[in-house]
Amino acid sequence: MNFFKKWLWQRRYGIYAFGLFCAIFFCAFALYHLPLAAVAYPVFVCAVLGAVFLALDFRKAKRKHERLLEIEKLPAAVMDDFPEAETLEDTDYQQIIQALRREQTALENEMNEKYTDMVDYYTVWAHQIKTPIASMQLSMQREDSDFSRRLSADLFRIEQYVEMVLMFLRLDSDSTDYVFEELDLDSLIRQTVKKFSGEFYRRKLSLIYEPVQVTVLTDEKWLAFVIEQVLSNALKYTHEGAITIEVEESKTLCIRDTGIGIAPEDLPRIFEKGYTGYNGRTDKRASGIGLYLCKRICKNLGHRIFVDSAVDEGTVVRICLQEEKLDPR
Repeated sequence: MNFFKKWLWQRRYGIYAFGLFCAIFFCAFALYHLPLAAVAYPVFVCAVLGAVFLALDFRKAKRKHERLLEIEKLPAAVMDDFPEAETLEDTDYQQIIQALRREQTALENEMNEKYTDMVDYYTVWAHQIKTPIASMQLSMQREDSDFSRRLSADLFRIEQYVEMVLMFLRLDSDSTDYVFEELDLDSLIRQTVKKFSGEFYRRKLSLIYEPVQVTVLTDEKWLAFVIEQVLSNALKYTHEGAITIEVEESKTLCIRDTGIGIAPEDLPRIFEKGYTGYNGRTDKRASGIGLYLCKRICKNLGHRIFVDSAVDEGTVVRICLQEEKLDPR
């Protein structure tokens, strides 16, 4: 009905003209005292024929409208096969659309090339920077002092940031290397905790962990990154007490700390890219990328991640490792 009203409104001038011409004929016959029946019959015949042509025109316009609605749902790159142009305006509009498509395609190609170049550069940079980091770590292992331990801790954080860059670049890559396999969760937890052993010792924090004896279907490298990010945050914002690692029911990995907690107003937004919240504004080193990557990676792996927290009471991060529908994009 809405389309019919719009179509009728577009044809209003033709309908008005027909009515005006009929009125002129009636007035002319009346002024010359001619029988009005002589004009009424032709007017009726013309009206019937006009209604037939209008009905055919409406049917054609409706089909054209439906076809254009189907084309509208397509991506711009494949918009084609427009209804045949019947007027000069139709031709002009189709030429404008084709010109805009060509311009959009050219811009997309240019942006894709620039993005690919940028990704390639930072990927090479991230791999190259690992060499001097590893060299400095080996040098630090030759001596044992407070100064060398602090430097080793700083180098470890730099290595984490580099790994974060690599994961960020790979996240939307067409060649993301997911390898799903049955994995012993204890092995992965021990491997991750070992990396942070120096941080636990330096901060004098306790680790509460008992073997969980759980097997999960996941990608080892990507899940390890998620666990490392969660542990890194727990260590960063926990000044005393302990960090607990355990598994709850439904294969839910739980990492609990006794840190400063997260403000209630920040909790709904902690997985947003670049959002640091009150804690991040206090700690100038926060980037707001870690938890965003964790959320994205968990979604791609078919896992779920949740955070519960209370200010000055600590934070609990739960990673549900129950097999879900995978979304490896």
